Amino acid sequence: MRFLRPDLAWWMFGAVAVALLVRWRLRRRLGVAVTTPWVFGRAYRASPLRRLPAALLVIALLLIGVALLDPVLPYSESQIHSQGLDIVIALDLSSSMQEVMDKTATPAKTRLEATKAAIETLVRLRHDDRMGLVVFSDHAYVVSPLTFDHDYLVRYIQMVDDQMLRSEGMTAIGDGLALSDYLLARQSTAQGHRNKVVVLFTDGENNIGRDPLDVMKEAAAADIRVHMVGLALEDDVKKKPLVQRLLQTVRRQGGRYFTADTSRDLTAASQAIDATEKGVLVSQAYQHDAPVYQWFAVPALVLLVMAMMLRAVPIFVDQT
Repeated sequence: MRFLRPDLAWWMFGAVAVALLVRWRLRRRLGVAVTTPWVFGRAYRASPLRRLPAALLVIALLLIGVALLDPVLPYSESQIHSQGLDIVIALDLSSSMQEVMDKTATPAKTRLEATKAAIETLVRLRHDDRMGLVVFSDHAYVVSPLTFDHDYLVRYIQMVDDQMLRSEGMTAIGDGLALSDYLLARQSTAQGHRNKVVVLFTDGENNIGRDPLDVMKEAAAADIRVHMVGLALEDDVKKKPLVQRLLQTVRRQGGRYFTADTSRDLTAASQAIDATEKGVLVSQAYQHDAPVYQWFAVPALVLLVMAMMLRAVPIFVDQT
């Protein structure tokens, strides 16, 4: 333990010295008759207990003085329990994400712009979750690790644009899922069933990198649930066997698939994902210079109250 305001100690010592000097100068002088020494016998002495209120007051003042010095612990560690999930958002940044999402909307938005708005809605709905962001095209990249700071995450979502992976253009869904699973496995400390979630936003089929079905098996083994949002997927793409197997695997492993052809569909999908069940998160919180003034202030308050209560009892009233 150390004190952040040790300089106040000199002021406190000075105040105590002045108070003692004033008390000494103002104390009353008594006269006694030398012919009555028997008055001062043991049987006639006042009980030492009558000084108890004054003793409690002195101890309380000392504790208040220590509290005013701002005591802190140089290092502390605690656990934070919250009701929520660990969620990683996997966002497709392939070149097709620059196509217009809904031509009837005014103003018209690209698939990427509409998806970013829907992701922001999802992030703001999930107050008690730790959330992260992964983007992928030819390869997958971590934009934000799991965090409770949703404002920080929203700023990074807003920074995502078509220039971030401008040298790439393919759709590595398997790599995006694999990196999301790795991020959850690396950072998640939560215990419990089905507490880790990946939300995949994509507008196409896997055409490079790892097989998404193999990654889905790994996700199931790690107890990770995957939701998938298809962004204006064309009918011929949906009917492809590999795409159908992926959608069936998502549903079989407890996730949901959402078709989003418009911005309104994207918002509805985000709200539906928000209705998923809750889990329990346990995370470590580290704090430097943790204040512990309450260790002294609370006992001082209790002692002050006891001293005032005892002053109301006649036996403790000081008549000298």
